[in-house]
Amino acid sequence: MLDKSNMTFNPNNCRNESEVETKLIVSYLLPKLGYTPDNWHQEIAFGNIRLDFLSFATQVLPIVIDADSPMSVVIEAKHPKENLDRHIRKLKRYLTSLSIRYGLITNAKEIRIYERIADDIQLVFKCAGQDIETKIDEIYALVGRDSLKLVKNPDNLELENSKTDLITPELTSESPLPQYNSATAEPNHNQISELENTLETVPINTEIKPEIKLDIIFQTPTQNIMKIIAVYHNKGGVGKTTTVVNLAAALSKQGKRVLVIDLDSQANTTFATGLVKFDDEEQDDLKQSNILHILQSEDFYTIAEVARKSNFCTPAIDVIPSHIDLMQYETELNSLDYSRMILIQKLAEVQDQYDIVLIDTPPSLNFYARVALIASDYLIIPSDLKPFANQGLINVKDFIKKVNGFKKQIGKNPLQVLGVLACKISTNGKFVQYSLPKRRAIIPQRYGIEIMESVIYERDDFAKCAEQTQMVGDMEIADPISVLDFKPDSLAAQEFEVLAMEVLEKIGSK
Repeated sequence: MLDKSNMTFNPNNCRNESEVETKLIVSYLLPKLGYTPDNWHQEIAFGNIRLDFLSFATQVLPIVIDADSPMSVVIEAKHPKENLDRHIRKLKRYLTSLSIRYGLITNAKEIRIYERIADDIQLVFKCAGQDIETKIDEIYALVGRDSLKLVKNPDNLELENSKTDLITPELTSESPLPQYNSATAEPNHNQISELENTLETVPINTEIKPEIKLDIIFQTPTQNIMKIIAVYHNKGGVGKTTTVVNLAAALSKQGKRVLVIDLDSQANTTFATGLVKFDDEEQDDLKQSNILHILQSEDFYTIAEVARKSNFCTPAIDVIPSHIDLMQYETELNSLDYSRMILIQKLAEVQDQYDIVLIDTPPSLNFYARVALIASDYLIIPSDLKPFANQGLINVKDFIKKVNGFKKQIGKNPLQVLGVLACKISTNGKFVQYSLPKRRAIIPQRYGIEIMESVIYERDDFAKCAEQTQMVGDMEIADPISVLDFKPDSLAAQEFEVLAMEVLEKIGSK
């Protein structure tokens, strides 16, 4: 049995999801359960499922999971404020879809272990975070590395070798796996991408040998192609920020690695994703590192240096903050020869780190809007479908034409318009039944722009989740949360889930 006498854990030391991962799971729980870096892996992706942690009783390369593999454990970390009940359905999907026997989920305040039984899961252990040290032997008996070795099916002892031979013969047990840097609490996305790209395609339920049937589909190895989407309308008040932040959350929950860039000097997206943790300008920690610095410097202030992790949603997203200082530097930036190209250059440097980039833009025809559209592959145009917003579409079309002219000169593909997104729409029954269809029909008929299938209605939940706060000492500061995390089963959350699926389908990333 592992010597557990030298390690302790205090749940009060975990203030966010990252600290739950590093202080509870990496530094305490995995070592206590007998796992070493050789047999646990972080942020493993299978199709559109992305697991926080996956551990094995033995090191297996390539990573293959099937119905005869009871030795693997999924560990999911949540923010200490998260209610674990909200995530049980997703954990059930992970365990049943991937045929994994155990799932451990924790927010540091509480620890639960679920066991897969046929197509359902059952709670088999639960304790408070403060009791983990007295309960660690019970946890070890369920999901400890040695415990899982003992339950391996003797009839399948040749499974590991046969899988390795059949799927990727060139890989050996000495092949490198992505390692987690516990000092920085950040996964190495390049290594994770390399691992994903080594997995060969295996059709679902393909008969390899009579005794082996694989139950999951591994994605065909392809080079990661980061998709950049601008959200733009030159009319203000049409739901741009609401669209950007909640679409980012919905895409993150689909297993996508998401970066949000705020290019509006009003910094609404920066506020909405919870990066403003100060009460006055003297405490402003964004002034010295924001999107302005990225645009001002060719050689310094990379995306990786300026991006901040936001716990606005789970899984967390990265955000490049904006700042009101953008206003005074627009003329200066516009006079620089390289200014329109610099965001393209710096995004190219992180193309292996993100699947989707969402850019929030100013409601104008200014330099920053131009930079956003030049750097983007796709465009979403949110609109409340009211007269002034519709009239603004004429300016939007002309703006797109000019941007595409410049993109052609620099050898970049033209901007693809995903469509006008009906946003901030009244929920009045008669309006929805009679007026909304007519307003939607006007867009393609009068302006020649496709209207997206998704509709985002005006709901109180958006205001409530944006108004969440927390106390830091004697100061109350904003602590917004995405509507998908605030009320996961609400109509507002469902609308953004539908929008995310439509966007993924249109950009070919579903």
